[in-house]
Amino acid sequence: MAPRWRKGTKDRRRGRRLGLGLLVLLLAGCAGAAAWLAWPTGSPPLDPPTGDQTASVEPTTQYIPSNDPPSAPLSPLPVDETCEAAAPDGAAEANAASLNTLSWAPFGRAETGWVIYAPRIGAELATACGPGTTRFAAALARWQAGHGLPQTGVLDAAVFDAMKTRWTLARPFAVINAKGECPNAPSAAGLAPAKPHEAYGAKPALLRPGALEAYRRLVEAAREDGVVSERDPRVLTIFSAFRDPAADAARCARDNNCQGVTRTICSAHRTGLAMDLYIAAAPGHGPDSSADDNRRAMARSDVYRWMVRNAGRFGFVNYVFEPWHWEWTGEAPLPGVPISSLPQDGSQPLDQGAPTPQPGLKGLLPRKNEVR
Repeated sequence: MAPRWRKGTKDRRRGRRLGLGLLVLLLAGCAGAAAWLAWPTGSPPLDPPTGDQTASVEPTTQYIPSNDPPSAPLSPLPVDETCEAAAPDGAAEANAASLNTLSWAPFGRAETGWVIYAPRIGAELATACGPGTTRFAAALARWQAGHGLPQTGVLDAAVFDAMKTRWTLARPFAVINAKGECPNAPSAAGLAPAKPHEAYGAKPALLRPGALEAYRRLVEAAREDGVVSERDPRVLTIFSAFRDPAADAARCARDNNCQGVTRTICSAHRTGLAMDLYIAAAPGHGPDSSADDNRRAMARSDVYRWMVRNAGRFGFVNYVFEPWHWEWTGEAPLPGVPISSLPQDGSQPLDQGAPTPQPGLKGLLPRKNEVR
């Protein structure tokens, strides 16, 4: 039998080895836990896909309120503007409340709030003050007075319809389209190509030469103002320009999606004067996704707010439902043909249902058939 002192020594050695093993396991477990805690909990934001964006996959849309408080400036305030003014009682508070809660369908599709349109409305009112300020309400009341509307200082569907009519009439293509006509397309030989760095993903883009030159002047001004920079070279690049009418008609027939609002059988892109520009994109969306959260992200961007204040200086007007869609007005669209003579596959019949006229358009432009 071994002496007791030898047995005690072996027990102590065995205990030390066991203790060291437990310590190693404990340290490994801590390291593993730390690595697990440091691992990202969600997928990183996706870059907008390149290529043809006309069939973007849109995640399920959910309502996301604005990050801007109602009193936040819509753009940098001029040095001589303050956001306090004499306004109709309660108007500023009503605008602040409805900014994120108004239930309406300004383009025939249910929407909540009017954050998406606030920058364009502010530009119409010539104020940089936020919708919840008394200055905004006072400017709106003056605008209402000048357009034969009650001077409430409150933004509602009727006021927006009057503004939207003005914006629509500023688009020569929309005025022609409202008369039941569709402009013809220029010949390919008469179009000018954008340079690779001017096109989103270097995708080929063709425009009428005057429109392309105006676009370049606009981008240069945006660069001078710091809106375009090396931080994001995609900003204001062109992702859709001239679109061949025959190819558009084939896509309408194939996808059966030319019923209005986002796509029609007569697109402004056939004129060579319309272009879709990269403004911004919410995570998981392409630069032309019409999902409300994506359009809301664009409306909050410095790029779009600069555009609604400055693009007109270069002859560009916006289809306000789509912050990315701009048309050059420096040249007239080419004479066209009746819309009824175009291929109708993929669209609703033009005579389906009685159109709802808009003020100022003499009943020519039905709400269900918005044009872009």
